[in-house]
Amino acid sequence: MSAASAQPRAPSEEIAGLVERVTFFKEESGFSVLRVKVRGQRELVTVLGSLPSVSAGEWLTAEGWWVRDKEHGLQFKAKVVKTVPPNTSEGVERYLAGGFVKGIGPVLAKKLVGRFGAEVLGVIGNSPADLETVDGIGPKRRERIARAWQEGMQIREIMLFLHSHRVSTGRAVRIYKTYGEQAIEKVRENPYTLAKDIHGIGFATADQIAQSVGIPRDSQNRAKAGIDHVLLGATSEGHCALPLEKLKLAAVKLLEVPVETIEQALSQMLTSGSLLLEEIDGEPLIFLPHLRKAEEGIAAKIKWLATAAATYPTIDFEKAVAWCEQRTGMTLAPSQREALKTVLANRVAIITGGPGVGKTTLVNSILMILRAKRVKCLLCAPTGRAAKRLTETTGMEAKTIHRLLEVDPATGRLSSFLR
Repeated sequence: MSAASAQPRAPSEEIAGLVERVTFFKEESGFSVLRVKVRGQRELVTVLGSLPSVSAGEWLTAEGWWVRDKEHGLQFKAKVVKTVPPNTSEGVERYLAGGFVKGIGPVLAKKLVGRFGAEVLGVIGNSPADLETVDGIGPKRRERIARAWQEGMQIREIMLFLHSHRVSTGRAVRIYKTYGEQAIEKVRENPYTLAKDIHGIGFATADQIAQSVGIPRDSQNRAKAGIDHVLLGATSEGHCALPLEKLKLAAVKLLEVPVETIEQALSQMLTSGSLLLEEIDGEPLIFLPHLRKAEEGIAAKIKWLATAAATYPTIDFEKAVAWCEQRTGMTLAPSQREALKTVLANRVAIITGGPGVGKTTLVNSILMILRAKRVKCLLCAPTGRAAKRLTETTGMEAKTIHRLLEVDPATGRLSSFLR
């Protein structure tokens, strides 16, 4: 489906109707495009939403809002979708023929409805042995049909439970896809695992669900999840760890609980190894283990790279600097000359410094000298914004690290030519 045109979101409303056709259904996410005969509407309505499974003939209720798509016209975008089996002979036959119950196709659906009428769904659920009175159904097929029906009912039970705790249908589908039949048990036991296990569910959503299922605000599971959330949030500011006291203050502010609750959770997390404590320059810092491991791995890799000699062509440093200064009309400061000499003599170098210390001039000098020696130069930066800035200051195209290495976002793997 194409994107809907930008417009203010209308107030949410509810619609109900019969699913006439399943135009699209994505197994992994449950995203569905349905054609529905809605009460009060002359034409079929296109409904977009997420469901663990759906079949023509089901009765649908949806809460959401109307949007107008540039290509497909008026559609109903649902945030909560519920379906129930039909209760008429015609609806039941279409429902079974649509493949909701594995082992039943159009021919068998017609036979079943002819034998049991609209009550056939009750027969499948409550007395499946009676199915064997229908031609074409033996013990094995009867067991397969009964098992598929029970699985479908289990999905409905899970979805009803999650909906009752204000979980949107899209998130409910992701929860079901992740935990399967254990979804209700997992959510009741510790909803905060959702934030770790399921993409698109963060601490705020998990906390909302936890309050709904009755998890106390001062529970240790909540405190641990809050601490994780604070540490993960710090990564967006470039931090791999936080000072202990700063972490405690931030967690207390987020969770609105006594500091003793946070300290108890921290103690348990450090004991279990889900957090690491390290003292650097006399200050205790708290790390998430995978970030500490990543730091160590990066440091070891840089150290290994630095052991190899630079492979640049022979460069007369003094002559190169004089040529560079003449071309740019700028004289390098002693610290810049020293940094330039270090870069040209080593395979790996790290240049640091605050704004205005001359990093841009130094980088341009490095590029000018190396390119004059016909060295192929590639530029990259951690973010798109930084890459754009690098392009502007050097006059060379810079890419993000991911784009330069051609990392596949879905797998995290590098392009095959780099492996």
